[in-house]
Amino acid sequence: MVIVHHLNNSRSQRILWLLEELGHPYEIKFYQRDATTNLAPPELKDVHPLGKSPVIEDGNLKIAESGAAVDYLVRAYGGGRLMPPEGHQREHYLEWLHYGEGSAMLPLMMQLYTLRLGEAAAPLKPRIDGEIETHLGYVEDALAGKAFLMGKDFTGADVQMSFVGEVARAFGRVADKPNIAAWVDRLHARPAFQRALEKGGTYDLA
Repeated sequence: MVIVHHLNNSRSQRILWLLEELGHPYEIKFYQRDATTNLAPPELKDVHPLGKSPVIEDGNLKIAESGAAVDYLVRAYGGGRLMPPEGHQREHYLEWLHYGEGSAMLPLMMQLYTLRLGEAAAPLKPRIDGEIETHLGYVEDALAGKAFLMGKDFTGADVQMSFVGEVARAFGRVADKPNIAAWVDRLHARPAFQRALEKGGTYDLA
């Protein structure tokens, strides 16, 4: 049985959604953010030294990174679904898996953190805005004429990259990015996404 250590309002919502897409049984262990600080509770450090979510366990295997968890679950339980066959398309798919957290989320997280600094962060704003626009422009162009990142077929890359689109939308950054906006709407309309919301609890980005 796959166990998902799930923090409310976090990236771990993606893992619940993926498991619903795969139709694979799983158990959720719930954790709640601190009502004052919005930080993860200390109990998550008993699961993994980083104290972050998601963490998945499958037997004696434990994985703490979203991209690695998506990759593992698709390979282990997808039966060939949700990723392209071997070849160039597979490599592009893996590139999206790494890109989501490796590059695209960084400027968005910088915006989140610097918002708390107020005027003290003003010198950083042009650079952060420029980086966000570069990355969102790249994703917008990649989705042109496509339903999903890899084309007509939904894959694990869409699950992993969904958080980028959701956060960008929450920051008001996709008003001029119709491809991203429509893509996020398509993802959220999927029955598996809706089932994951019912099981995972509050998710403000939905």
